[in-house]
Amino acid sequence: MTEQETQIAPTEISLHQKSRLLEIAYSDGFRFKYPCEYLRVFSTAAEVKVMEKPVHGKERVNISQIEPQGSYAVRLHFDDGHDTGIYSWGTLHELGVNYEKNWADYLEQLAQHNLSRGEGRAMGEDGKVHVKLVYFIELAKISGKDEEEVVIPESVSNVETLLVWMRKRGDRWADAFADSNVQVTVNKQFSEPYTLVEHGDEVAFVPRPG
Repeated sequence: MTEQETQIAPTEISLHQKSRLLEIAYSDGFRFKYPCEYLRVFSTAAEVKVMEKPVHGKERVNISQIEPQGSYAVRLHFDDGHDTGIYSWGTLHELGVNYEKNWADYLEQLAQHNLSRGEGRAMGEDGKVHVKLVYFIELAKISGKDEEEVVIPESVSNVETLLVWMRKRGDRWADAFADSNVQVTVNKQFSEPYTLVEHGDEVAFVPRPG
């Protein structure tokens, strides 16, 4: 363990399974949100490091368990069965700092091996993403209904972009659906801005108390 690793310690760890993100805050003030795909692709496991081709097809992978390894690392269990990667805090911190470069290099490696990412978003039989929107109290008055099924555009992928889209529906919508004025649940669980919105989800909007 290097001296730098001994000085880096997590102060907060949160697994956002709906969003497939692992969020870690560190003692040096850094905070990173790691996509589970990214951590799976850059697994520290020996068998991954010696692979001739980059790991791929992991767009929807999730972390099922975080297992402490003493005070210096965690073993991440992924829901595709991979569980041999042990990540020190120093390694995770470095993965956070170098995320953009690492990811660009990874995409380049995929291209070099004629590989591509994923099957795209889940969609209905008509090839579109359908979600159910539920409105409470004055939001139901603005929408004129308690609930509706809508088709969301490709640009809407999470709660943050959904609210941006909702605010474009009119002047009254712009104020009522401002981030500070509304709480959002996805499938009956309170969400974060980065919580994914996917085909078949139920998204409810609740006015924040005045």
